[in-house]
Amino acid sequence: MTAATRQEQLAGIFKSATVIPVLTIERLEDAVPLARALVAGGVRVLEVTLRTPVAADAAKAMIAEVPEAVIGIGTILNGDDLARARAIGARFGISPGSTPELLKAAAASDLPFAPGIATASELMQALAAGFDLVKFFPAEQAGGIKALRALAGPFPHIEVCPTGGIGEANAAAWLAEPNVVAVGGSWLCPAADIRSGNWAGITAMCARTMKSLKPA
Repeated sequence: MTAATRQEQLAGIFKSATVIPVLTIERLEDAVPLARALVAGGVRVLEVTLRTPVAADAAKAMIAEVPEAVIGIGTILNGDDLARARAIGARFGISPGSTPELLKAAAASDLPFAPGIATASELMQALAAGFDLVKFFPAEQAGGIKALRALAGPFPHIEVCPTGGIGEANAAAWLAEPNVVAVGGSWLCPAADIRSGNWAGITAMCARTMKSLKPA
């Protein structure tokens, strides 16, 4: 698979998603019911972050038991994380930022990947490595929509998945930007709902969000 094909594949996944929930899973037993609750609400593309000891096993369980979900791995920080995501069977990878070493490893991998950027210099490094679909993070804290528009001036052909400070109140505004292919966020699955097993509440939140954000 060429770099361009990987980027096209990733763009297709993100555009089909509209919203990608960023999942931090503390208990392995929550993984499968959470994935099922999200899918039931119309949210199929899920990012499982490598922020907890059970994250990799949680992603494996989701892939095995919820085949209708499209599982990606987030918080990829280095080449080892990237290789682990590939071994798990993830469909894509996302990083909060990027280093020359990570970009080199991602360019050599066949896993569709979106490096994180917050500045023009970081974006130039990503583009030089072959990545024109990037994660803008932390989106609101890094300047919000005004900053994204400023970056779009010298880089009009980039595609972006902004994450960080995005929720139900501002997701539509971000999605209205022409270079935004999807948004990421954790508001669809509040930690309290996961802890209490409020799967019906998560499904209802997803259904309401997708109805409000998807074009008629």
